[in-house]
Amino acid sequence: MPTVRSGPVIGLSAQLVVLAALAATVGLSPAGWLAGAGYAALTCLALSRGLHLAGASRLGPADRVTLARAVLVGAVTALVVDSFGRPTPVGLLVALSAVALLLDAVDGQVARRTGTVSALGARFDMEVDAFLILVLSVYVAPAAGSWVLAVGLMRYAFVAAMTVLPWLDAALPPRFWRKVVAAAQGVVLAVAAARVLPEPWTTVVLVAALALLVESFGRDVAWLWHRRPVAPPVAAPTVTAPGVTAPIAVALLVATPAPAAPVALPLLPLGRHAPLVVPPLLPVPGPVPALAARSGGTVHSDWRS
Repeated sequence: MPTVRSGPVIGLSAQLVVLAALAATVGLSPAGWLAGAGYAALTCLALSRGLHLAGASRLGPADRVTLARAVLVGAVTALVVDSFGRPTPVGLLVALSAVALLLDAVDGQVARRTGTVSALGARFDMEVDAFLILVLSVYVAPAAGSWVLAVGLMRYAFVAAMTVLPWLDAALPPRFWRKVVAAAQGVVLAVAAARVLPEPWTTVVLVAALALLVESFGRDVAWLWHRRPVAPPVAAPTVTAPGVTAPIAVALLVATPAPAAPVALPLLPLGRHAPLVVPPLLPVPGPVPALAARSGGTVHSDWRS
């Protein structure tokens, strides 16, 4: 009988309670309800599967903080979808986003101080961050321009590219600047959603945020490209003369004046040396630390890959 993991179920229940509170206070359309509930159900299923694959029966302390952030992101998702059909309470949307962004600095600290850092927790945290960035970019795009969607979609485009370029799924070394750029995206989008800056300045900060994101992704792609696996060189065919056992030899057939059979003479006999091993053109990356960022699941707060 499968183990019932209460953490994801508690998160699903909390999400439905929050959606009901939104409906009772500011109002929530059927589309908003559907988006929030669908997000909560998918989060519950994905987290349950992650716990199963990790062989864990419960969430750690930091994972519970991330689960609270996921519930807030579900509320933001419902409000953003609700905004397509009617005005949405911008102050509430920005406040929920701000709390979710602030808690992003808490779950990592909790994990390190309690000694409960895990690959599942890092992946869960990254997925919540990435989805919040996507939802906020969807909300900001109608006013700022559809190009803002590139901020939210870049990480998902990077993951999709792994299907055709497997070398993108290699390990990435931890880099503090990558985390700073990722955090800046959420802050800038929340500021743009709040409309506290004049429109030209909002465009400037959004362009700057996108430029930083492109630079950060570009640096990682270049790093992965230079360290991608290369095919071993194809061995040249060997021709050996009678009595010669060298791995590399070239035979020269010389016809004698007499009507005798041709004689095979080795041009460069190497004796009985061992085969020559040619090293790869590029260094092969060695083992990486257990918490090194991977494209599919990164260290805490690195949401891109």
